[in-house]
Amino acid sequence: MKVKVDFHIHTCYSYDGLMTLKELIVYSKRSGLNCVAVTDHDTIEGALKLVKQDEILVIPGVEVSAKGCHVLALNVMEPIQSGLGAQEVVERVHEAGGIAALAHPTAAYKGARKTLTAKFDAIEVINSSSLFFDLSTYLNGRIADALGASQLAGSDAHYAQEVGYAYTIVEASLNVDEIVKAVKMGLTTPCGRRIPWGVRLKREALSLKKKIALGLNGLTASSSTEGEGPSFYGCSFC
Repeated sequence: MKVKVDFHIHTCYSYDGLMTLKELIVYSKRSGLNCVAVTDHDTIEGALKLVKQDEILVIPGVEVSAKGCHVLALNVMEPIQSGLGAQEVVERVHEAGGIAALAHPTAAYKGARKTLTAKFDAIEVINSSSLFFDLSTYLNGRIADALGASQLAGSDAHYAQEVGYAYTIVEASLNVDEIVKAVKMGLTTPCGRRIPWGVRLKREALSLKKKIALGLNGLTASSSTEGEGPSFYGCSFC
């Protein structure tokens, strides 16, 4: 069996995310995805809420801010400390029972060339949000080949309309453990295209508006009362 997975999605639990959990489910299904990895910036709160629903299969994860790079911690049920070196992040992800993928290694302003000695399980070869999409995709593929790492694709969606622009075909049954096992075995085919500029610009404008609002209120994306998600211009999680 082959499943279609977007391995890199953000919700409103990310400081720059705009997508409610309900919107993620709706747009994932609309995009024909079988599974999504929820990878908010340095928080797992939204992912843990989504794994409880049964409308689409969810891989819980975190986009960890490591020194010099971002690491997608996939299939983890606990937060991974940010600010550590890449290899230490990889080790902590493994200790938590997950796998570690290097996110957008050649994206502008997010380069991670100095971190390539870390033993990543996979490389995000296609990222729909990359500014220099074609060049980044080519170079990321070269990096994955040189390291002998599995190749993944993710939309890096922060806005509902961006979901599914990149995805990975995984040769596995529709089960999180089987998908993770297949990724480790290299049974993946990355696919996708750049997010259209119109959609991207709308996202950037709304994201800036959110950051300004959070700053004015002295909040962070994860600041919320117990059991509730953050709220921003109707972005709630009841």
